[in-house]
Amino acid sequence: MGLQVRDYEGVLTVELGGRVIIRHSRTEPWIYAGHGQGQYDMYRGNFKVSDRLGEKLALVDYAVESSDAGDVRVTFSKSGLLPLTVVFGVEHDRAVIRFVGNKEGINRLWLRLAAEEQEHVYGCGEQFSHFDLRGRNFPLWTSEQGVGRNKDTYITFLADKEDRAGGDYYWTFFPQPTFISSRKYYCHVDDSAYMDLDFRHPSYHELQLWNIPEKLVLEAADTYVELLGKLTAYLGRQPELPDWVYDGVWIGVQGGTEVVLDKLNRALAMGLQVSGVWAQDWQGVRHTSFGKRLMWNWIWNRELYPGLDKEIEKLREKGIRFLGYINPYVAVEGHLFKEASAAGFLAKNDRGEDYLVDFGEFDAGIVDFTNPEACEWYKNVIKENMIRFGLSGWMADFGEYLPTDVVLHNGASAEWMHNAWPAMWARLNREAVEEEDKLDDVTFFMRAGYTGSQRYCTMMWAGDQNVDWSLDDGLASVIPAALSLAMSGFGLHHSDIGGYTTLFGMKRTKELFMRWAEHSAFTPIMRTHEGNRPDDNWQFDSDDETLLHFARMSRVYTALKPYLKAAVKENADTGVPVMRPLFLHYERDERAYSIQYQYLLGRDLLAAPVIEEGQRTVGVYLPEDEWIHLWTGRTYRGGDIQVDAPLGQPPVFYRAASHYASLFESLRSLD
Repeated sequence: MGLQVRDYEGVLTVELGGRVIIRHSRTEPWIYAGHGQGQYDMYRGNFKVSDRLGEKLALVDYAVESSDAGDVRVTFSKSGLLPLTVVFGVEHDRAVIRFVGNKEGINRLWLRLAAEEQEHVYGCGEQFSHFDLRGRNFPLWTSEQGVGRNKDTYITFLADKEDRAGGDYYWTFFPQPTFISSRKYYCHVDDSAYMDLDFRHPSYHELQLWNIPEKLVLEAADTYVELLGKLTAYLGRQPELPDWVYDGVWIGVQGGTEVVLDKLNRALAMGLQVSGVWAQDWQGVRHTSFGKRLMWNWIWNRELYPGLDKEIEKLREKGIRFLGYINPYVAVEGHLFKEASAAGFLAKNDRGEDYLVDFGEFDAGIVDFTNPEACEWYKNVIKENMIRFGLSGWMADFGEYLPTDVVLHNGASAEWMHNAWPAMWARLNREAVEEEDKLDDVTFFMRAGYTGSQRYCTMMWAGDQNVDWSLDDGLASVIPAALSLAMSGFGLHHSDIGGYTTLFGMKRTKELFMRWAEHSAFTPIMRTHEGNRPDDNWQFDSDDETLLHFARMSRVYTALKPYLKAAVKENADTGVPVMRPLFLHYERDERAYSIQYQYLLGRDLLAAPVIEEGQRTVGVYLPEDEWIHLWTGRTYRGGDIQVDAPLGQPPVFYRAASHYASLFESLRSLD
């Protein structure tokens, strides 16, 4: 489905598979250009971004010519000012819009793509507050996701007041200039500059770009499944996960060898199915006013974890893997900082000194991923200190803190490299695993991402949610986050069970942990986190009732192994995500397009997690099909229903026609 360009009576029309994508005339131009200077104020990963705009002109005039290759070249200008040549063509069966001939130093573009009033739009990376993006604009800049993320809440007010960290609905670790329209096409901007995608106007979508991009890529399809296949064929797909990950939960524990083993043994005695022990403090800890932090010197801390090398071997013999933690920075106190600094592997400031970033009461240097030698050095840190040491996985944290005034080895503007940085961090981790020939045995998970993360990262997690029930930053928010990433081409997602951020009096409750565990049993990975203030939070082993509930949900998760493995393989082979919006398989159901707190797990399971405190009866919408309630066996045909949801029985349904119906039925007998 290539682009068709028509020029008739002063109106330029561009169609994609019969869909009008661009309509340009003097009275309704599709392209504006100008000059601006971005202003970026970063404080501990939180950014205030503004533009000092110098000029903006509608490029109403155009001249069309066709090239020998079949491309159509159009030069747009305003009475000869700011001329910009745009090439409409096809590359590798994809429609491509390229921007060439920028002789005036234009660094701002506004592009208007034709829209319909009832159109739905999804994607833009990982969006926590809104799944359907229509009616809002989304600035795309990787940063901390914010605490609260809703300017009308008291928590967000306090976070803004104390640390400029409250955030807003569009703040995200993983932005991406990609959207999928309900008109069944996708548009991807191939660039990493700051952008703002605005879907508020009834007749057009406006893309504001703080650069002249290399190209826009567009494809259309007859179904969403086919469309996601095309998008992921372009962006890349995640590999299948190692087999061991499905054999139980990954318990997030800290405190040293004795503490970790004691917690593990108690959990196992209570029936918890465990496939991994995730100890993020394997390399040491520090304490700050924010809470418990890590030392950021990526090597086994023998004092805190004596005998860990031997214990890892013993755990593996029991079918339990050990996972750790790393990020792209090295703390100034550690030997890795000194080693990297001496070799010139750290990014610099404008005086040629190592650029130090304040991460909250401690400083760290930035490993410069634009320096090939620095990348090889850091990959060797991962290979030697983590993989060969015996780790089977790790949290590859951060990636979104790159300051815009840093000086990089390759000479590129840090303003332009900022969004690309998380994908470069993903690539380094992936190459370390592949070069050790461990992709079928070792995995890593990340919170930050951008275009390219699909190709390199093996698993995303939702980052640092509040330990509360808030829609914008609590349990509920991880569902639209997973679905938005799914529609951005990334199909593997999970979250910290119970959330992470504990501030301003927030404390994880027993009920929140139990409900979050129920949700996570119906995701690709079950993993806990103690949070930044573990002593303030209810943990999986805080009492026997919680641990028994968690153990039961772990058995539900492990029983689903063959189904989950098949769904993950489908994602690897075709790009169809594991957690899916309802309309992916029920395209004619208009209600399905506005549902963001329910999802399909694979083709045959529908989950509607409990996201409200104290809720014991839940309203669920079922697309037209024959659905069987997982816990009672009652059959429903679709529509709005009310279903009981006591603790331990989250609203989950399966299709009666599923090949896995007998497996799902067996879950009712799990004690």
